Amino acid sequence: MLSNYLHEFLGLALIHFLAVVAPGPDFAVTIRQSIRFGRWVGICTAIGIGAGISVHVIYTLIGVGALIHSTPWLMTAAKIMGGVYICYLGIQFIRSKPEQADFVLSHDAPVQQQSLQRAFFTGFMTNATNPKATLFFLAVFTTVVSTTTPLSVQVFYGVWMCIVNAVWFILVSWLFSNPLIRMKFIRMGYWFERGIGIILIGFAARLVFLTV
Repeated sequence: MLSNYLHEFLGLALIHFLAVVAPGPDFAVTIRQSIRFGRWVGICTAIGIGAGISVHVIYTLIGVGALIHSTPWLMTAAKIMGGVYICYLGIQFIRSKPEQADFVLSHDAPVQQQSLQRAFFTGFMTNATNPKATLFFLAVFTTVVSTTTPLSVQVFYGVWMCIVNAVWFILVSWLFSNPLIRMKFIRMGYWFERGIGIILIGFAARLVFLTV
């Protein structure tokens, strides 16, 4: 049955991939997690980001997305909530402190420890509360995906997006947790993290500014 919707799927997959690789909060958080806490935390963060997509898929498929789209104050509330969470992440990054001068970093040891559960939650919330993802799914499922496309096929689309998101950010995590690359970034210390924090706050400020 999927072969009957191959053209639609390829169009959706291309648009989604271009949206995924474009730098945004997910990208910034994955890099930060990978550099500061190591490869496994970065990978769990990436998996959390992929899982976060499921939130947007579910509410779109059950029609909540259409309700939000047609109710301006709900859309505004969703944008503000997402902006607040992204801003919170940015503030946490800006508050990053420099490491002790006598701290010896091995190639494999993370700078700090973070549980894999917390890493997953961070990735999940970063994507699930990102209103840009909300707008993206509303746009895609109302323009690219036909109203006659069976629900089972649309569910497949959603699962595909979750997997692609997770795989892409796992690759990003793998790259930035490479010992040589990671060591170079760690030498930049807290200034690098503060820079990411400023970028995230910029995302949040732009989002809220365009909303209110």
